[in-house]
Amino acid sequence: MATGTHAPSAAKTGFMETLNSRFHKVGLRIFLVIVLAHWAEHLAQAIQIYMLGWKVPEARGVLGVPFPWLVKSEWMHYGYAVVMLVGFILFRRGFTGASRKWWNVTLGIQVWHHFEHLLLLCQALAGAYIAGKAVPTSILQLAFPRVELHLFYNAIVTLPMIVAMWLHTRRDRADNATAKCDCALTA
Repeated sequence: MATGTHAPSAAKTGFMETLNSRFHKVGLRIFLVIVLAHWAEHLAQAIQIYMLGWKVPEARGVLGVPFPWLVKSEWMHYGYAVVMLVGFILFRRGFTGASRKWWNVTLGIQVWHHFEHLLLLCQALAGAYIAGKAVPTSILQLAFPRVELHLFYNAIVTLPMIVAMWLHTRRDRADNATAKCDCALTA
């Protein structure tokens, strides 16, 4: 190393830089586990409805069966939407090239998904629902049932996220050469 230059220490490096370099791989793995756990809940609910024939109010996923208040809590749904939005923002800097473009698509979709959950939460807190509905209702929920809509939302958020992560982990991609993390698979 040339005189007068040194690698930045963790103390001198900011949180975002450290997260998107040294801790990017482990952070993304933890984030992916959260996303997959959420998917498991939605898939379990879909199985309960479409394969087991449960009525929608009884189909509460895995955690909602022993804890029914979870499914009814707009705070819980909004909290997950915030976790997702924050995750997409926090890990964005670590992506480069095509993987960054796909991550940006995911972030954009999650911004809308977050807005829909914010709208649901505000209605629940105010006790006033749009379009004269009896329950909190999102904009697209005016045209599509909630269960199916949230399966769709989660799919269109997760699919470009997976593409971004897959591209980001390819060692042979030239646009990964500028990445500051070690996410690209080694030979």
